[in-house]
Formats: sequence, structure tokens, C-alpha cells
Amino acid sequence: MTSTTLPLFYIQPRPLQAALHDKLSLAEQAGYGFAGATNAVPLVAGEIAVACRHYPIVFTEGALPSPVAVLGLRGQENLFVDADGQWRAGHYVPAYIRRYPFIFMENTDRGEYTLCIDEAAASVVEGRDHPLFNDDGSPSALSRSALDFCRDYQNQHAHTMEFMRALAEADVLVENRADITLPDGQRLSLSGFKIIDEAKFNKLPEDEFLRWRANGWLPLVYFHFVSIGTWSTLLDRIQPSAAGTEPGKAADSQ
Repeated sequence: MTSTTLPLFYIQPRPLQAALHDKLSLAEQAGYGFAGATNAVPLVAGEIAVACRHYPIVFTEGALPSPVAVLGLRGQENLFVDADGQWRAGHYVPAYIRRYPFIFMENTDRGEYTLCIDEAAASVVEGRDHPLFNDDGSPSALSRSALDFCRDYQNQHAHTMEFMRALAEADVLVENRADITLPDGQRLSLSGFKIIDEAKFNKLPEDEFLRWRANGWLPLVYFHFVSIGTWSTLLDRIQPSAAGTEPGKAADSQ
């Protein structure tokens, strides 16, 4: 996605305010159906250690790439969300998805972030079962928890972007694609992403290597390498589709 579009999933984000949202609640069993047609989602540094055991982690294209978890091999395919909108048991749910329908959005004039909610989300409903505000107009425990989660996510995002700048400046990212042939002969191709070139990484100057170690970036590189082994997990879960299915492309969003 480009900087002129809304972040992935978000349709109508608006600052959370008692005057607008005091009659609203979150649905009891909202599920993850909103992510069912997304084959990749952003990751932040703090979750890569866990995510690498479940999904391939690759990097988007662009001047400043972002790490993403690959969730499917076809366009608009998420192999970890079932028909009922439930996430596959035993698999990590990325923070970007758990954050929805809340998000921090930047006010560029003030240089600050505001907690917003996607008013178009299916999980945002009228009622008082899980209210966004208390009867006195103060933020509910749910909204305060969402604020803490989004604040932590934003801090993690900033740390992640420092790591991505280091990758870009070191020129260790290379374009890649996944070409897969299913047992029935159908060919799938996932493109539009980059990986860390291990040979280039191993040639980092010693002082740069030590700087990466001091900043805690080296484990993120190794977790990325570990994650490459999970491509087979996606292949095990994929089912043959009708002819003419579009090949996938890694999502790019913040």
C-alpha cells in the first residue's frame, strides 16, 4: 500500500470520542474474518521471535521495506482463518491483526498520535456488553487496554523501522519469489518481496556487525532465516483452486 491509502483493513478510522462512541461496544465473538482475504500482514520487532516459528517472514519492496508474515500463497488467501472467522488453533496471531479495529494515527500538524477506531469494522456494534466508554463518559477498561496496546505497538514499530533502515543502508536485501508446484500440477508464484541475502550479511564490516549486536538487530536477522523453513507449512495447508487463480504478492502496509 502507498502512503496515500489507509492502512490494511481500515476503512473508516476515526478518533475515539465519548461524544461519538459512547453507545458503541465490541462484539462478543468478532473473530478474524476481516483478515480472511489477506495473504500477508506487517510484523513488529518484538513479535518476530514467535512469528518465525509459524510463518515465513519476508520484507516488502520500496525505499524503506517492512517485515511481513506470509499467510497464504495466492492473492486474497489466508490459510489460517477458517470459514467461521477463527484463527487456526496453535498458531500465533500477529499483533497487527489483534490490534484491529483500534489504531494510532498521527496528527502531522501536532506531531502526536491519537487512538482511533474503525467505525466500519463488523466488530463495532451498538450496545453495552463490551462498551468503549463508561456511563460517566470516561474510557472503559477495554478502551484503556486498547490505548496501551496501540502505544506499545507504535513504539515497537519505531524500533522495527530503525532495523529496516539498517538493512536498507547495508544493502543486504535482495528480491525473491516463491515458485511452487502443487501435487496436481498447478503452479503458484508469490512475488513482490525481499529477503536478507545471507552472503551479504556475512560480509558486514566488523564495526557494523557490532553495532547491530548492540542494537539487538542480530536476533531479528537469524529469526528471519529460521522462518524460511516454514514455507512448507503453507504448502501443507493449501488446497488446489480453480484454474486462473491470481498469483500472490506480499502486502505492504503500516
